[in-house]
Amino acid sequence: MTRPAQPTEESEVVRRPGRWLALAVLVLAVLLVAVDATVLGLATPFLSEDLRPTGTQLLWIGDVYSFVIAGLLVSMGSLGDRIGRKKLLLTGAAAFGAVSVLNAYATSPEMMIVARALLGVAGATLMPSTLALIRNLFHDPRERSLAIGIWGAMASAGAAVGPVVGGFLLEHFWWGSVFLINLPVMVVLVVVGAKLIPESKNPAPGPWDLLSVALSLVGMIGVVYAVKEAAAHGLRLDMAVAAVVGASALTLFVRRQLRLEAPLLDMRLFHHRGFSGAVLADLLTILGLSGLVFFLSQFLQLVQGREPLEAGLAELPAAVGAVTAGLVAGMVARRFSVRSVVSGGLAAVGLALAALTLLDRTTGYPLLGVTLLVVGVGAGFAFTVTADVILSSVPREQAGAASAVSETAYELGAALGIALLGSVVTGVYSDFVTPEGVPAGTAAAAHQSLGGAVEVSAGLPDATAAALVTAAQDAFVEGLRIAAGVGAVVLLATAVAAWFLLRGQKLADGVEHP
Repeated sequence: MTRPAQPTEESEVVRRPGRWLALAVLVLAVLLVAVDATVLGLATPFLSEDLRPTGTQLLWIGDVYSFVIAGLLVSMGSLGDRIGRKKLLLTGAAAFGAVSVLNAYATSPEMMIVARALLGVAGATLMPSTLALIRNLFHDPRERSLAIGIWGAMASAGAAVGPVVGGFLLEHFWWGSVFLINLPVMVVLVVVGAKLIPESKNPAPGPWDLLSVALSLVGMIGVVYAVKEAAAHGLRLDMAVAAVVGASALTLFVRRQLRLEAPLLDMRLFHHRGFSGAVLADLLTILGLSGLVFFLSQFLQLVQGREPLEAGLAELPAAVGAVTAGLVAGMVARRFSVRSVVSGGLAAVGLALAALTLLDRTTGYPLLGVTLLVVGVGAGFAFTVTADVILSSVPREQAGAASAVSETAYELGAALGIALLGSVVTGVYSDFVTPEGVPAGTAAAAHQSLGGAVEVSAGLPDATAAALVTAAQDAFVEGLRIAAGVGAVVLLATAVAAWFLLRGQKLADGVEHP
């Protein structure tokens, strides 16, 4: 029994350098998609000055990328399982590079919206493909845990490095440069990846059901749109319609998957307690984190007066913590247990968010830096181990679909987090008392957003302007404190849920033979 296994393990050792080089190429894609999701925020003022979009157009420029990614992740993960993950990855990478040029040289708001939507289509091919290829590149579970840790670390680093890269580019070049940085990296990915990455796919995938694709797309976009818009503008009829259409489409999608012989997404995966627990932990963790991170960037710039590059650098401890924790998460989970590492990581993030309820306008950086470091470490442990659990819970041929579920939970959690916690911040902020001497029109603009208050204060006398900005900042910080408290409760509750849902879950130890 042991002799036939030896050549396989020896061949694994021989192939190991190729696998790690292939991983280096894969994480380039992850890094860029994560950077691209955060870098636009800093470029928005410059883009607005050049393209002159309306308020609605500006919202679509910012949101359509994540809408499309959220809507297509499951479909693209399943497509990769069918046509080949390498083929989908390289095609998507080439498209991502080409469409980045279109974004950089957009000449109208309408062109920019279309370009961002196309970038979302290309981005949706990259994330599930990279994680699924790791599942098939690394048959030794210990090596795979490390590979997933590196993958997760790059995703976290990309999200944190985005503002730093964007701040540097915007201080030296025009706004389109934040998109052109994608091009050389995607060229490297395509050229090197074509040689190093082995192809993998489901040997008996069945047909790709286009009706399921449409239902998934309509359902996810409808739900995410309704949640985001409701947070930004309050409840309206169009949002209610979008929510009903989205929920109905997702319901039909699930029912159709249960009937199909070759479903786009095998819903029976959710019968596995470890898989369901890991997906739920991902969704709720991102929900608790994303709104806070989104508004913390505004706090650093609009309340404490930091430049974009300085604000980006101030958020780096989160990336350092996530990278460090991600690299050792698999080893720690085997030394202790999956549920202790995931629950402990989530509890650490929850306690860090609870510490931010002490925030005020003059809070020094040491508290913020330590808090962000703890958030990064906790999230790095939790996300890395849950990604490992999700991949390990399914057969290798379904790796793409499983990876897509993990990514969809991330996107949906981000949308819900910004929407729900954003509504808390916005609700508290909009109720601040306007100082004496501020005209009604100016006061109305100031109550829309903190950025609006800072902008309109420029036309007021110095004393009145200072009073308006101070009142607006105090209201924003109060909303941020309450949102941090809500996020802390969500994270701590998720830590408790993960403790029970991941009971008995273990990371594999033995070498898997392809």
